[in-house]
Amino acid sequence: MKVLGIISSDKKLNRTIEQAYEHWDEKAYKLVFITHEDEIYEFINYELPEIVVINFSDPEIPIESLITRLEDDAWLHYFGVIGLYDQDDIDEDDLLLKLKEVNVLTLLNAYRIRSHLMKSIEIIRDNYQIIFQRGFASKIMESSSGSFSISNDILAVPIYAGIAATSLSQSGKISPDKKMHLQLALAELIVNGIEHGNCEVSYDEKTEFMENGGSVVELVAEKCKNRKISAKQVHMEWEIHNDFTKYIIRDEGSGFDVAELNETLKMQDEFSLHGRGIRMARHLSKEIYYNKKGNQVTLVIENEEQDQQPFPLRFRKEEIVEVKRGEIIFREGEESDYLYYIISGKYYVYHRRKRVGQLNQNDIFMGEMSFLLSNKRNGTIKAADNGKLIKISRKAFVTLVRDYPYYGIFLSRLLARRLARSNEQNAQLTDKIKKLGNN
Repeated sequence: MKVLGIISSDKKLNRTIEQAYEHWDEKAYKLVFITHEDEIYEFINYELPEIVVINFSDPEIPIESLITRLEDDAWLHYFGVIGLYDQDDIDEDDLLLKLKEVNVLTLLNAYRIRSHLMKSIEIIRDNYQIIFQRGFASKIMESSSGSFSISNDILAVPIYAGIAATSLSQSGKISPDKKMHLQLALAELIVNGIEHGNCEVSYDEKTEFMENGGSVVELVAEKCKNRKISAKQVHMEWEIHNDFTKYIIRDEGSGFDVAELNETLKMQDEFSLHGRGIRMARHLSKEIYYNKKGNQVTLVIENEEQDQQPFPLRFRKEEIVEVKRGEIIFREGEESDYLYYIISGKYYVYHRRKRVGQLNQNDIFMGEMSFLLSNKRNGTIKAADNGKLIKISRKAFVTLVRDYPYYGIFLSRLLARRLARSNEQNAQLTDKIKKLGNN
């Protein structure tokens, strides 16, 4: 079982976390509470966690030195941090600014722990390849991409925006100062897609609801009692290139009059809550535009010049492969000269012409076992839908691990997970065979 580290000495808060975990259906992690300074770095360095929860309002935890450690140690940029804080003592915007160089993917105040901590963990877990990709892909390719499908849960939106903005910042494409503004702008645009797109909330309706003491969260929840509205999603895609990054956010609503919106924004005070996301995005962006229907917005921002040394040219030459549904990636028995990094798509695994499993971007690699052992392929991989892969030569990968040793650790952990999953599947199959035999 994976370990979930909680850095907090607050007994009341820790009990709230335990209760939230007890009501979680999956229970996919073992909770480990770290309450003393000397335990924190021991845990981080040797448990190699994927997710760490940190109580940034805890007076017993050396928060300042912990933040400095997280900023200075590149190794620690490869797990996701969920930050907790007491909203009565700390302003969220101030905390975001303080944590601008730390890979904090979302912040939750005390009131949201029960409702959204486990949901945050699920989202980060399900999109872990993005966290990993921000370091790996940037060393191999000149562009990368990703996508989210987001339900109409406004309180979960900052998690998705945080992953996207932090990934861009940690890859060196934007400054830490710009990260916070990007995260807020993306969150606002996604909320617009939920609020005005999927839920079709008008400006007048929103204003009246809020003047009567209601919140946008409550208004959206009320709208989502309609099953058709509740089933809609906001789809967010992005492409990261050397010079610019493009975000496309599309809702499933009927759209709106874009020209009318632009005129409304011109007449509004800059501090008005209406249209705030669009104004923030315009201030941040190189370009922002809607489609004709008005249910899709594209945000293009300029990447900043990087002070770091450029990565070796041999990494830039690795081939990016666009695959079509039904295409064979490699066949059983072929020479295994390449490892494949999965950017997107779903892939079926066949052994002796029988389908034995499937892979997707959460598996990160395909073909790694025979590649590392210099054996012939022990299975056939077929694309189940359209996708994108990076074809990595043996020389490039070995050089990468030599220059950045922590990728060797990640690959080892990946292989261990695959083995554990295979053992579990074999055990289940054995049980089925025994049951059939007994019958």
